[in-house]
Amino acid sequence: MEIQSNILLKQYSTMQLGGPALYLVVVNDTSQLLEAAQYAKSNNLPIIVIGSGSNIVWRDEGFPGLVIVNRIKGFEVTSNDEFGTYLTVGAGEEWDDVVKQSVEQGLSGIECLSLIPGTAGATPVQNVGAYGQDISQTLVTVTAYDLNTGSMVTLAAGDCKFAYRTSIFNTSEKGRYLITAITLMLNRNNPMPPFYQSLASYLEKRGISDYTPAVLRKAVIDIRQAKLPDPAIVPNCGSFFANPEIDSFQLAAIQENYPAVPNWPTADGQVKLSAAWLIEQAGFKDYLDPVYGIATWPTQSLVFVNRSATSTADLLKFADKVKAKVAEQFSINLRMEPLLLP
Repeated sequence: MEIQSNILLKQYSTMQLGGPALYLVVVNDTSQLLEAAQYAKSNNLPIIVIGSGSNIVWRDEGFPGLVIVNRIKGFEVTSNDEFGTYLTVGAGEEWDDVVKQSVEQGLSGIECLSLIPGTAGATPVQNVGAYGQDISQTLVTVTAYDLNTGSMVTLAAGDCKFAYRTSIFNTSEKGRYLITAITLMLNRNNPMPPFYQSLASYLEKRGISDYTPAVLRKAVIDIRQAKLPDPAIVPNCGSFFANPEIDSFQLAAIQENYPAVPNWPTADGQVKLSAAWLIEQAGFKDYLDPVYGIATWPTQSLVFVNRSATSTADLLKFADKVKAKVAEQFSINLRMEPLLLP
């Protein structure tokens, strides 16, 4: 384990922005993670753990502590029972590799989360979801090092307090747990409709009625590749804002001027709107800001891409510009989805 100093964090964010870290270390197993945590404690350093940097934005000031890059591997089917098949994966596994391997084994439950960039350990943090699935539907436990108690713990799904794009890991207990592994409960049954609208349209258009995990994975990959930029090629951190949830009265007010506003009911009686649609209506479809060097992706306005920005300040100023226009036009305050660190 080698602890490096004064490392530019733009190298550890797919948006390619951010200042320096005082210290940075890559860990490949739990023992190295514990060693890094002890080093930080002994030197009175704050800690941040990251995976591939695909859903984070570093501040220009950098981080005056220890950044731990989690590369802990592992993929093991641990047991089977009448409820399903239990799969434990290391937090540093690339998430799409996990989905790919599970599908190859005939397992269902995360196939619609295909091609989401990032690592397995990041999925519980923001309750990662797409195309009608989210990680809370299959996650059983999270294994982590608790900085408060100095011990390894196992958190049940109920302890994580999952909600739309949130959990204790990015709210009430942010920074407390260093995730080392997650366990999922998948099944060997084929996925069943109804499917997410765009996914259902894809399948119907092609006359597909054999709904295997592999078929749905391919469909999701095709949809995502046609719609979204590859962060390895075009600097971006995925969806920049979460889809807002409003009440029926707010929806009725918006429908007076925009009767065709896309909306979906939620389980708690709210209504979810498309943040991408709001951004486009506010005038930012396929938009390049010449001052800040940030653009919206032509086929998905919710994705901000870095065309020529050199600072996180520029990115945040552009985001504020978009937020202000949406708030003015719809009285909705968009919430940033990537984590702004530290």
